[in-house]
Amino acid sequence: MPKNLVIVESPAKAKTIEGYLGKDFKVASSYGHVRDLPKGEHAIDIKNNFKPTYEVTADKKEVIKELKKLVKEAETVYLASDDDREGEAISWHLKEVLGLKDENSKRIVFREITKSAIAKAMENPRTIDIDLVNAQQARRILDRLVGFELSPVLWKKIKAGLSAGRVQSVAVRFIVEREREIEKFKSVSSYRITAIFDAGGKPLHAELPKKFDNKEEAEEFLKKCLEASFSVKSLETKPAKKSPAAPFTTSTLQQEASRKLYFSVAQTMNIAQKLYESGKITYMRTDSVNLSEEALSGAENAIVSSYGKEFHQKRKFAAKSEGAQEAHEAVRPTDFSVSEAGADRNEQRLYDLIWKRAIASQMADARLEKTNVTIAVSNTDEHLVANGEVIKFEGFLKVYLESTEDDEEDEEKTGRGILPPLTEGQKLDLREMKGRQSFSRPPARYTEASLVKKLEEMGIGRPSTYAPTISTIQKRNYVVKESRDGTSRKYTEMVISGGNFVETEKTEITGADKNKLFPTNIAMVVNDFLVEHFPNVIDYSFTAKVEKEFDHIAHGEQRWDDMIQNFYSSFHTKVEETENIKREDVNSSRELGVDPKTGKKLIARLGKFGPLVQIGEQEDEEKQFASLKKGQFIESITLEDALELFKLPRDVGFFEDKKIVAAIGRFGPYIRHDSKFVSLAKEYDPLSITEEEAIQLIKDKREADAKKHIKSFDENPEIEILNGRWGPYIKFGKNNFKIPKDKEAEKLSYAETVEIIENQPEPKKGGRGFKRKK
Repeated sequence: MPKNLVIVESPAKAKTIEGYLGKDFKVASSYGHVRDLPKGEHAIDIKNNFKPTYEVTADKKEVIKELKKLVKEAETVYLASDDDREGEAISWHLKEVLGLKDENSKRIVFREITKSAIAKAMENPRTIDIDLVNAQQARRILDRLVGFELSPVLWKKIKAGLSAGRVQSVAVRFIVEREREIEKFKSVSSYRITAIFDAGGKPLHAELPKKFDNKEEAEEFLKKCLEASFSVKSLETKPAKKSPAAPFTTSTLQQEASRKLYFSVAQTMNIAQKLYESGKITYMRTDSVNLSEEALSGAENAIVSSYGKEFHQKRKFAAKSEGAQEAHEAVRPTDFSVSEAGADRNEQRLYDLIWKRAIASQMADARLEKTNVTIAVSNTDEHLVANGEVIKFEGFLKVYLESTEDDEEDEEKTGRGILPPLTEGQKLDLREMKGRQSFSRPPARYTEASLVKKLEEMGIGRPSTYAPTISTIQKRNYVVKESRDGTSRKYTEMVISGGNFVETEKTEITGADKNKLFPTNIAMVVNDFLVEHFPNVIDYSFTAKVEKEFDHIAHGEQRWDDMIQNFYSSFHTKVEETENIKREDVNSSRELGVDPKTGKKLIARLGKFGPLVQIGEQEDEEKQFASLKKGQFIESITLEDALELFKLPRDVGFFEDKKIVAAIGRFGPYIRHDSKFVSLAKEYDPLSITEEEAIQLIKDKREADAKKHIKSFDENPEIEILNGRWGPYIKFGKNNFKIPKDKEAEKLSYAETVEIIENQPEPKKGGRGFKRKK
């Protein structure tokens, strides 16, 4: 039996590490945290310096039972959870629950799962760092106190089932405030002048370095240019350079994976976790941009062997993050000589991104030559400019170029290309000059990546909290991530070409958003309530200050219970003060005007199942309701828009002698026919969908349902075999069951199907309630 037991968080990590250690070692997994604060008011003893009570979670009781057996058989136990505050806390909880003593237990840490890193960790064991544990405890206790005391206030004053959190509520505030900035934004138009000249048979693209405020000024300039001649007034060529970005931190990895690979923040972290646990990359939760000497040497060897010595340039980057946690290194490959790794395509793509970014950070600058051309207009003092760029030495650009949010947002960006040969004084023939009306744009809505960037810039949260925060605000329906169509807008375009002036009115789509974060109505109401009654909890600088206090605790510079006491005393007083607030005083409804048909008040408010408009007062027995459409807000919907909603439900027509009705329900717009429902995609409006379109949707739904159904059984009609997104599966009641790969769905008998159901793990909620029919 092995003398030594090593405990890590995940089975995948355990498997990798066991391969590096000898037969004297057994590596087991705790499957993450093993203890937590129990639900209810007895988890934290507020009167006794906020002393927490921890319980082994229900799903870990068997794990602990198994670990206790292994501990009894081992001489030495190595606690090898992650090298950060969460990992330190996991080790401390394991030590407490397993009854480990300092004589027979050691704490080991590593930032990468390689043979050398594990060997080094085993040679340098330490004890548990209680300051790191206390920093994690402080965060957990503070967040529990905020949630436990604030959520019931929201239930009483706004709506049952709501939740609030110290970091999540601040993240929601960013999104709500951005939406309001966009709502209030007034677009201003101007005119941009661009031109294409003929320079010795090759095109030369240029533009006026200023915009005209109105059409008249732009038209006057264009008409002047009909009579003008053009020449190269000056040529300025100067060297320039581009330097590579630092290797990835958690937040920059999340941002770049979002922009380049279109991964969500949570997806990036899940894939990075797998790469880390399989030994391919260093630890993925970090705010450091540092690379070890070993890594610098590995990068140098890879660069010199692949690209040549002139492409290498050793660099050390300084961390921007003021409160950089215990992170030792940036996210990087564990072996730079391995340029491809990963068990599936997404792992390979993320590894490729990490490898290229880390390699590029140690490469030479790109050397460029930039040329700025000034073009004179004979009959005016105005001039046009053209810019060109030539790469003289690729340097790091041979491998990687960082992308930015601006790359996606800037419609007017023109690429710097190679200019045709030019000389000062050279005459240029005008092929075409265009004056196009453009419009100022509101601030962009947040993507997951840009929200992470904002949180980091403001000092809110840490590498371990970005992904959970963004997932939480979406799960709790404060924020939705989706794409929305834009609206059409007319613009004017004036062109001079071949001695002619032509003016046309054209149409463009504006305001389209792809995978952006939108606040829900409930987010706006809750945000306003918190801003008014709990300004500290939702204040940006205060939240960042709390993060710094966690850092002070981690460094042993502050007592965790003092920090909690300082926060809690004023916070709890605020909670008590809200008892006097009446539910009707919370600004969750808005009077829009009077319904012209009934003469009754028309109100927009939050209902049990979401935002709605209502004709009549609450006590009116004949009051009418209509749900708001996606993108409509209680605070901005107009009387006219609200009246349109009361045209629903709407009779669309008939099919098979049965009525088709269009309406909006809890889950969005739909049509109903023969007691069956068909959801409407975003291209269909329930107010305007035609009978012909509705009939086609009903037929399509029937066809899809028919294809979905593979098989059912007379013995138990509740059991069905269906086609799903990931292939065939068994449905029994509300639970779904996988079909083993060696079984063909179409050929399954009733007995085989029952056996599959009985042999799969019990669903967590509700149980299976299965009874075999005889």
